[in-house]
Amino acid sequence: MSLLDELLGKLGSLPEADKKAVIADAMAVTGHMKWIPNSGPQTDAYFCKADVLLYGGQGGGGKSDLGLGLAFTAHKRSLIMRRKYANLSALTERAIAINGSRNGFNGSPPPLLRVDDKYIQFAGNQHAGDEEDWQGHAFDFKYFDEATQFLQSQIRFHLGWLRSTEEGQRVRAVLGTNPPINADGDWIIGMFRPWLDVTHPKPAKHGELRWFVTAPDGSDLELDGPEPIELEGKKLSPMSRTFIPAALKDNPFLINTNYQANLDGLPEPLRSAVRDGNFMAARQDADFQVLPTQWLIEAQGRWKADGYKAFNMTAMAFDPAGGGADSAELARRHGGWYAEMISEKGSETADGSKAAGVIISHRRDSAPVVVDVGGGYGGAVTLRLKDNGIPHVGFNGAGAATGHTIDGQLKFANKRAEAWWRFREALNPDQQGGSVIALPPDPELRSDLAAPTYEVSARGLLIENKDDLRKRLGRSPGKGDACVMALSAGDAAVKRELNKSSLQTTANRGYENMKKRR
Repeated sequence: MSLLDELLGKLGSLPEADKKAVIADAMAVTGHMKWIPNSGPQTDAYFCKADVLLYGGQGGGGKSDLGLGLAFTAHKRSLIMRRKYANLSALTERAIAINGSRNGFNGSPPPLLRVDDKYIQFAGNQHAGDEEDWQGHAFDFKYFDEATQFLQSQIRFHLGWLRSTEEGQRVRAVLGTNPPINADGDWIIGMFRPWLDVTHPKPAKHGELRWFVTAPDGSDLELDGPEPIELEGKKLSPMSRTFIPAALKDNPFLINTNYQANLDGLPEPLRSAVRDGNFMAARQDADFQVLPTQWLIEAQGRWKADGYKAFNMTAMAFDPAGGGADSAELARRHGGWYAEMISEKGSETADGSKAAGVIISHRRDSAPVVVDVGGGYGGAVTLRLKDNGIPHVGFNGAGAATGHTIDGQLKFANKRAEAWWRFREALNPDQQGGSVIALPPDPELRSDLAAPTYEVSARGLLIENKDDLRKRLGRSPGKGDACVMALSAGDAAVKRELNKSSLQTTANRGYENMKKRR
């Protein structure tokens, strides 16, 4: 029995006079409202104090209604969004139903509803960059329907323009969604990691507020509370987030219909995502995905914080950002164990000397360095490393490859394909002795590594290029690229340095130690 059924039962058992009094009191509080939330999670979400709320999980939990209900009852200027403009019709029709008529509705693109003192704008955000059309438009509420279909960059851009000039007006955003069904939506796990990622060291309860600021490297920095902090001479005020799950059983308008059977009949991965609301296990690998997600999960499961102790630092790999919005990424490998990624804001590492300084400050055991020079940003870095006598190699993914897959069946179209496929071969748990790759529990790293697909072309095995991935993900998959380069290209750099040291009269003890442990 639902809570609503229980309340109605108690109401029905009251004496008639008392029943009328309760109804009168309820109408006095809600009679002016065009919409009221269902009891349970929807009510919790309605009154939630978070600046940014993730609401959803299972299908039928009332996500869209919450977004529209807040626009009608709690906010003055609202922006209701879907990734594709063509998918707005269900939202606009539901809004008209809540309104009780089409009065105040303008269906000309983009649709707009004006009712009383409420301004409710509907819009799509299909292409990366479309969000910039809304720059400078003041909204005190933004609702993203099926949020995992958006790019993370689109969501974060919109959050940056949430504001109100009206004193006392609440400002917030709600992300209503089912779990992601492919790697494109995996960003939601990282953004709401305390609630969704089982590897988080300090899990959060449903509805518990956590506070975040954007660190200088562009990543989320979780704080202990709502107090502002100072970073690099700038005072930053955190925003609060939380997650409230919604389920079909919480929706009294659907629970007694045949909707559950519809959910049960969905094919995978939709069934796990929409019916079960499982954020961590619902996604399905894309066709021709280079690195199976399960292999990555197992590799992160093998990771121990002190795993570096078994090996000296074997190799490092640096993916520069060239001063752009993306972060430069540094991977450090000790045998098969990877240290946590080092991310530096692109603007901070645009200068070759500064970027080289980041590398040198984290370098141990005379480890050689691999630098991605394919985009033209790594050249200055390699020059500074050369000036400082740091062994390094430049990695150009477009360069020619001479190898074949381990079974000898396919050649590689370029160095990028070879590096990614060698990582796949090392990650394969079915090889003799299993895989020794241990990856840090970083959701963005896992998403980066799970994103690329492959094809077999006339030139050989080809991996989805970085520019296409950036368009699809809304960011550079730099963590994944650095991690991959640190393996096969890193091993090549190690062998080169060992060969050099064997020709010297005085051995480089760092490489001797490395050789012994390998």
